[in-house]
Amino acid sequence: MAAAGQRRTGRARSGGGTTRRRSARPSEKGLIPLLAALAGEVDRAVKQPPTRGAARTKFQVVALIVREERARVKADDSLSQAKRDEESRRLDGVATMLAKIAARDTSLLTLLADDARVTDSARAYKRTVLEAAGREVEEEPEPEPAVATTAPEADKRVVPQSAISYQLANPFLAPDFSAAQERAAAQPRRLAGWELLDPLFRSFEQDAPGARACMELPEPGAPSAGTMRLPAGRTLMPHQAQLVAAAARGHRTFLLADEPGLGKTAQALLAAQAADAYPLLVVVPNVVKTNWAHEVAMWTPQRRASVVHGDGDEVDAFADVVIVNYDILDRHVGWFGDLGFKGMVLDEAHFIKNQRSQRSQHVLALSERIRHRTARPLLMALTGTPLINDIEDFRALWQYLGWIDDEKPLGSLMSALESTGLIPTDRGWYPAARAAVVDQGIVRRRKVDVAADIPARRVADLPVELDGPLGRSIRAAEAALAERMVASYRRATAARPADAEGIDLALARQIAAAELKDASSKKTGDNVFTMVRRIGQAKAGLAADYAVQLARNVGKVVFFAKHVDVMDEAERIFAERGIRFTSIRGDQTAKARKEAVSAFTEDPDVQVVVCSLMAAGVGLNLQVASNMVLAELSWTDAEQTQAIDRIHRIGQSEPVTAWRIIAAQTIDAKIAELIDSKSGLAARALDGAAVDDAASSADVQLEALVELLVDALRAEGEA
Repeated sequence: MAAAGQRRTGRARSGGGTTRRRSARPSEKGLIPLLAALAGEVDRAVKQPPTRGAARTKFQVVALIVREERARVKADDSLSQAKRDEESRRLDGVATMLAKIAARDTSLLTLLADDARVTDSARAYKRTVLEAAGREVEEEPEPEPAVATTAPEADKRVVPQSAISYQLANPFLAPDFSAAQERAAAQPRRLAGWELLDPLFRSFEQDAPGARACMELPEPGAPSAGTMRLPAGRTLMPHQAQLVAAAARGHRTFLLADEPGLGKTAQALLAAQAADAYPLLVVVPNVVKTNWAHEVAMWTPQRRASVVHGDGDEVDAFADVVIVNYDILDRHVGWFGDLGFKGMVLDEAHFIKNQRSQRSQHVLALSERIRHRTARPLLMALTGTPLINDIEDFRALWQYLGWIDDEKPLGSLMSALESTGLIPTDRGWYPAARAAVVDQGIVRRRKVDVAADIPARRVADLPVELDGPLGRSIRAAEAALAERMVASYRRATAARPADAEGIDLALARQIAAAELKDASSKKTGDNVFTMVRRIGQAKAGLAADYAVQLARNVGKVVFFAKHVDVMDEAERIFAERGIRFTSIRGDQTAKARKEAVSAFTEDPDVQVVVCSLMAAGVGLNLQVASNMVLAELSWTDAEQTQAIDRIHRIGQSEPVTAWRIIAAQTIDAKIAELIDSKSGLAARALDGAAVDDAASSADVQLEALVELLVDALRAEGEA
């Protein structure tokens, strides 16, 4: 009975209901006309985005059958050549329909890959189609389970010396038997024998008016010891404090799907503090790796963070928070699994949606190790877009969080499903199952939902590290510039009395002004202007990558840059990632400019507009977006503000966030600080407050050089 129920539910989902199945009576029409009819249904569904899971399943099944039929026709010796040609031509017609559909929704292309995952519901629907066409259907063998990648990559694995020292200092990790007891306690009773994962996924495809998208969160009360110790000057917005309060009260798994700009990083770090989930492993995209270390210092300054680069030669395995990017996780998964982490955070967690990928296998293996070593560890998946292509994207995220495995729900989720008293064929199953999953820890807030909590406009800095030859050359050029100014300073002070102490700031300003004059007249090679331009070139790819993440998370994004080569590189990356874009540049005609603006504001498929800071900084209304990426810094706060005002305008219904990409440990960071200081001065002046004349008229370029010189002199004195 259970098996029959499972088969019936699988057919109902994939076929889209009895009305859709009526359109195809294949016993009368044959298989190929049926496939053409189903392709037509998919085509109509794709014209009304988003493409839902049922249409995606139908598309994949039609493609699979077409592929198999082609092979059958080619190998069938009983067919005449004329019949074989006719069948091939008709199949090609269906394949052409599929190609046109995929061109309209390019996310469907992944379903055509040879290694594309075929879900249980897709296999069930394929069987339904073939049976309806009068074909005899053999039982398909169960797909082989994905095997965690281990041995083939052993030669890539590294164990940093710091990790060896940590293991020697902590030779034994005490087992926590309560973890095993908790796993053993969740055995199905009423639901034993039922296929539950597919109905669970389908519960999120059902129309559910009024259904909760977010777990019930407690109202944050007075901070208690060890939970919300905030550093001086830091405050949490109410929606952030709610999640931290949930962690403080014992909740340990979160799919944190807040929109970008709502402070997911701070919530994760403070939840780890509330749960005492140290040591904590944080896995992130490369572009935000440095920013996470910065946020650790800002929100939990009593905790040490260590960032893993390359083979981890400089990592501190004794740190409270270890931060690594997805790209190098394969090298470190071995010693990570042995370290004894009590918590794990995935940023941009949709990176693991493909369960077959090496990246996903490593992440899932690590989370499994952590759950077996620690009872109720803190596991958090941070993503503004938990679903990208299909409801199946949930699978890897839920498995990482320990809610399910390859076959069934686990732990508290299974207990919650049992407590509903329902089975998948009952009328109330889907809303109850959906609520049970949400209560495991799905937290979703949009900007518009918490608009009262956040500023109407804010600038969020995203520090990045410049790696590779270009980054090294920029740091070398900056060091050479500082040495040149230090040499000038030393020559000027050589005749001074030996007992003169301190740095002469007036002299430092004179030397910086002379350097700036030489740079403006192009008398020197490496100067502040050429360095800033090279920094912009080095940041271009990282800034574009972050814009791609934003576009996939929240929709339209405005991308600002100063230089043409930075815009070119960003556009190359957008094209490579499948992100549609348009451009606004200084060399455009008025007509081309108007068409570019219309494409961005009116075409839902155009996700990014790449703008010149000079050409598009004024006179444009781009408020269809609420997120902006500033890939390069301007020299004035006014120029930056004008750019932000392209989206922060009357009529904007959402809070605006400008993500400013800053090259850490370079002059770029000094320029950002100076721009912010000028912003404060301008505000005080407009408010009628007294402003120091010298400070208000100071030039950002000059002050940046002064700070570079002073830092070099101090470093020389300390040495």
